[in-house]
Amino acid sequence: MTIAFVFNGQGAQYQGMGKELYDDYLEIRATFEEASKTLGFNLEQICFEENNCLNETRYTQPAILTVSVAISRLLINKFGIKPAYVAGLSLGEYSALVVSGRLSFSDALKIVQQRGKFMTEAVPNNQGSMMAVMGLSSDRIASICQLVSSKGLVAPANYNMPNQTVISGELEALAFAKTLLKEAGAKAVIPLNVSGPFHTPLLEPAAKQLEQELTHYQFAKSDIPLISNVTGEVITAENCQSLLVQQVKSPVLWQKSVETLSNEGVSVFIEIGPGTALSHFIKKITKGKTIYNVEKTTHLTELVELKNKGDLIC
Repeated sequence: MTIAFVFNGQGAQYQGMGKELYDDYLEIRATFEEASKTLGFNLEQICFEENNCLNETRYTQPAILTVSVAISRLLINKFGIKPAYVAGLSLGEYSALVVSGRLSFSDALKIVQQRGKFMTEAVPNNQGSMMAVMGLSSDRIASICQLVSSKGLVAPANYNMPNQTVISGELEALAFAKTLLKEAGAKAVIPLNVSGPFHTPLLEPAAKQLEQELTHYQFAKSDIPLISNVTGEVITAENCQSLLVQQVKSPVLWQKSVETLSNEGVSVFIEIGPGTALSHFIKKITKGKTIYNVEKTTHLTELVELKNKGDLIC
């Protein structure tokens, strides 16, 4: 039984994420406290109390990272549920870096805090966004994006699963693309809960800043393979940092990443953190896999019971 931990990215956040496990487990609270000290602001307040901050990129990224790492630590250190592989969608790749031991949690927090800042500065709020397109092939979506180029940049940004591709770009171009996509037969075109046109060339300035920022950090080698968003293949020690830079401005190959994990023999996928989007994608990409989501105490209890009965072998 080969287990992969997979981690969601920006857009999965919601007020109160992680609160149930935070209340129930000291280990979760300790990770939040560590994050707050590193970041210099009260992360519990951002995540658990009503405010307008959680959807701001500079807060969203460390918040999702913290929830994901906290739950992973609980699974690994308290319950002995460990991954053989890791992968994360977009921001989730940083959770995968921490859990696989390539990057310390404190360093990852500092990096994503700066990453969020760079992304916001590259394209300020309300100048771009992202939309999920259902029911059209990725090739058809790409051709429609090219048709609207006179209105501004819009391009495929996340290849999530068969018949779902996320597009990203400038607002006027997105609005025009939405009209054409619906005329072409798209079943749905849904705006995402993000504050910018991520994973497009519009983020080139952020990529350059991130490249410089990453020179200040050490990345360790790991025995746990991590699948890259940019290539859909296993990251090597030599290309880890360059792929993180490319990731900011390049499409996320999530479908290919899951196919790679499946071909590597992964039979159990555990989605960790807010939301269930990755579980849905995985079900559409590959068949015959066991998929769990761990976000609340009930999810965790069910998973631990399976392990104790011998139905989940780590």
